[in-house]
Amino acid sequence: MKIIVPMAGVGSRLRPHTLTTPKPLTVIAGKTIVQRLVEDISKVIDQKIDEIAFVIGPAKKGFPESTEKNLLTIAENLGAKGSVYVQEEALGTAHAIYCAKESLDGPCVVAYADTLFKADFTLDTNADGAIWVKQVEDPSAFGVVKLEDNFIVDFIEKPKDFVSDLAIIGIYYFKDGNKLKEEIQYLIDNDLKENNEYQLTNVLDSLKDQGAKFVPGKVDAWMDCGKKDPTVDTNKQVLDFEHADGNNLVAKNVVLENSEIIQPCYIGDNVVLKNSKIGPHVSIGENSVVENATITNSLIQTNVEIKNASFDNAMIGNFAKFNGKFTSISIGDYTQLT
Repeated sequence: MKIIVPMAGVGSRLRPHTLTTPKPLTVIAGKTIVQRLVEDISKVIDQKIDEIAFVIGPAKKGFPESTEKNLLTIAENLGAKGSVYVQEEALGTAHAIYCAKESLDGPCVVAYADTLFKADFTLDTNADGAIWVKQVEDPSAFGVVKLEDNFIVDFIEKPKDFVSDLAIIGIYYFKDGNKLKEEIQYLIDNDLKENNEYQLTNVLDSLKDQGAKFVPGKVDAWMDCGKKDPTVDTNKQVLDFEHADGNNLVAKNVVLENSEIIQPCYIGDNVVLKNSKIGPHVSIGENSVVENATITNSLIQTNVEIKNASFDNAMIGNFAKFNGKFTSISIGDYTQLT
């Protein structure tokens, strides 16, 4: 089994955080989004993973020099070969997958690295493919699937009239990676674009029309990391899941001076807390100092200095410095508000 992970570039919806750190490399409760994603997939498919192929781009824009090494380490820690490809130009979801064409053979999972999920189901590897879906209240805001006899018979993008409440979350299983590659190649060779991009939905439609049987993989929780508020909420949900599993995410070398941690929280290595009340649902990255602060429901990255703050629903980037009275704020890497 192979996992193909197209990773978006810098992006705009999560700015200012993605001005310096691509969205998939945002840290949620001590792990990057992309690391959590592939770990969760490995648990669901319950098969040996031979290779994890990451597609970054376009042209490595915004990706730190250490990105390739870190991605290969993620694969290695799961006992898999790691590969890194570059999408030189953003030409759509299908094109991003095609950039990893050398790794597209045999059974594979394709997962776009801007979402996390929790699921408890067994992947039906006898089907031609599977599409991870989540029941939603407002399907008009999503691409959805229509089912008949538990097989997917149609894909509808943001339906105005109700046809289904099962939203596509961006994770797919294909029994034959070579066939997927051939269909994308056909789109590219014939310049079959939609909104000037090669779209995976067109590939899915083509495979279905040729007789491929797709089944739904229903997830219990779908956590979006597209904008600031949903990302902070994702941090909250992940901390709840980790706490329920009995995992203590507070480093042993955290310095507590007249301070309190209310679980669940992630507190990284060498964090110093002075005269502060932290939690619940707070992540603070390594080498950070927090003084005279009350922080709840917030996502704080590494090497941050915070003083005289009262935060709720805040997101703070790496190497940021803050001294003030704002509450629900969002500041990116290397920002200073003092």
